[in-house]
Amino acid sequence: MESKDGGSAAESCGQSKSGLNRFTLLCALLASTNSILLGYDIGVMSGAAMLIKENLKISSVQEEVLVGTLNIFSLIGSLASGKTSDFIGRRYTIVLAASTFLVGALFMGLAPSFHFILAGRIVAGIGVGIALMIAPLYTAELSPAMKRGFLTSLPEVFITLGILLGYVVNYSLTGLPLNVGWRLMLGLAAVPAVAIALGVIAMPESPRWLAMKGRVDEAKKVLLKISSNPDEAELRLREITKAASFVIGPTGSPTSAHVATAEDWAGQGVWKELLIRPSWPVRRMLISAIGINFFMQASGNDAVIYYLPEVFKAAGIKRKKQLFGVNVIMGLSKSSFVLISALYLDKFGRRPLILLGSLGMAVSLFSMGLGSKFLGESSRKPAWAIVLCVVAACADVSFFSIGLGPITWVYSSEIFPMRLRAQGSSLAISVNRLVSGVVSLSFLSISNKITFGGMFFVLGGVMVVATLFFYVFMPETKGKSLEEMETLFQDSSSNINNNNCNKDTELELVSVTGD
Repeated sequence: MESKDGGSAAESCGQSKSGLNRFTLLCALLASTNSILLGYDIGVMSGAAMLIKENLKISSVQEEVLVGTLNIFSLIGSLASGKTSDFIGRRYTIVLAASTFLVGALFMGLAPSFHFILAGRIVAGIGVGIALMIAPLYTAELSPAMKRGFLTSLPEVFITLGILLGYVVNYSLTGLPLNVGWRLMLGLAAVPAVAIALGVIAMPESPRWLAMKGRVDEAKKVLLKISSNPDEAELRLREITKAASFVIGPTGSPTSAHVATAEDWAGQGVWKELLIRPSWPVRRMLISAIGINFFMQASGNDAVIYYLPEVFKAAGIKRKKQLFGVNVIMGLSKSSFVLISALYLDKFGRRPLILLGSLGMAVSLFSMGLGSKFLGESSRKPAWAIVLCVVAACADVSFFSIGLGPITWVYSSEIFPMRLRAQGSSLAISVNRLVSGVVSLSFLSISNKITFGGMFFVLGGVMVVATLFFYVFMPETKGKSLEEMETLFQDSSSNINNNNCNKDTELELVSVTGD
C-alpha cells in the first residue's frame, strides 16, 4: 500500500481498496447529528412562524426579524468557532454548540412574548453557527480520503432530516391551541441538543488537532481506531505530522523543540495568512470556499423553505393541514435526494454533482417564477399553475440536495491546509450565515414589492451565475487526501478535472511543502 515516498497518494490509493471503518462512521454520525439542530429549526419555523404571527399579532416585518435573527447571529458562532476549536479542540466545540442551542431552545419554548422568542433565537443562532462549522470539519479530519465525500456530506443529510422532522412536528401539532402549539414546536429542539452533548462521550478528539498540539502519541491511538489497518494508520500519521511541521524520529515522536511550540499553538497568525498575505493556492481556496457558501444561501433555499407556506397560501392553498402537508412531501423529496448525493459523491465527484444541481435549481426557480406569476395575475388560481409551483418547489430543494447542500460542507471543510482549516472554514461559513440572514430578513419585503414570481426569477438568475462560478473556480477534490489540497489548488489548469492519485512529482512537492 505504501508508495516509494510513503506519501499521500499511497493513502488515497490504498484506502480505495479498504472498507469504511465502523468506528469512523459512528463518530461521523455523532458529529453530524449536531446539524439536525439547524434543520429542525428551518422546518419547524416554517409553520411556527405562521402560528406565532396569528397568536401574538405580530407584523410581517416582525415575522421576518424572528426568522432571520437566528441566521444573522449564527454568524457570530461561525466566526468564533474557528479560533475556539483551535484552542479547546474539535470535540469540546461540538459540546459547546449543542449546549448553546439547548439554552436557546428552552428560551423559545418557554417564551411569554415576542421579545423572549427573539432572545432565544439569538442564543440558538450562536449555537447553530458553531455547529455548522465544527461538524463537517471534525468529520473531514477523521475521514479517509476515498470516503470523505460521503462522511463529510452527512451534516447536510442531518440538516435535511431535521427539516423533515420539523415538518412532521408542524403537521402533528397543528390541531393544538395556538399558544401551546408553537411553544411545543420550538421547545422540542432541546431534545436532540441534550442527546448530542451526551453522544460526544463516545467520540475521540481529531487526530490532526492532536498532532498540531504536539500530542502525537494520542493522535496515533486515534488513528489506529479509525483506520482499516495499522499500516494505513502509520501512513496517515506520517502525513499528518509532516503537515503539522513536526520532525518525526524513528519512534514516531516529534522532537522536543516542536512540542513546546505546539502545546502553545491556538491558531495564531492564521488571519494574516488568510487575508493579508495569502499565497496563490490559499487565495484560490478562499475564493472557492467563500463563493460556494455565498451561492448556497444566495440561491434562497433557506428562505424558500421558511416562507413556502406563505407562497402556497398566496397561491390559493388556505388550510393549515394542506400547507404543512405539502411541506412534508417536499421534505421527503429533499431527504431522498440528499441521501443519493451522499452515497455517490465519492464515485462521481464534487464538480459534476454541483454543476447538475445548480443548473437544475435554476430551471426549477424559473418554473416557480412562471407559476407564481400566473397565480398572482389570475383571480381563478388555475390548477396547473398550483401544480407547477408545488412540483418546481420539490425539484428546487431536490437539486439543492444533490449539489449545493452537501457539497458546500464537504468543500469548505476539506480544501484548506491543516493550519488554516478551522479558521478558513469558519470565515467561509460566516459568509454563508450572513447571506442566509440577509435573504431571510428581506425575502417577504422584496416579494411584496416585485411579487413572489419576480423573486423566483431573480433567484433563478443567481443560480445561472453560480453555475458559471463553480465551473471556473472549483477543481475536483475527489480521492485527494487533505494534505494534497495545497498542491491541487496550485495550478487550476492542470488540476481542474484531476480525479486520479497524484503522480510521483506531485508527491515530492507535497513532501517538501508539508501541507
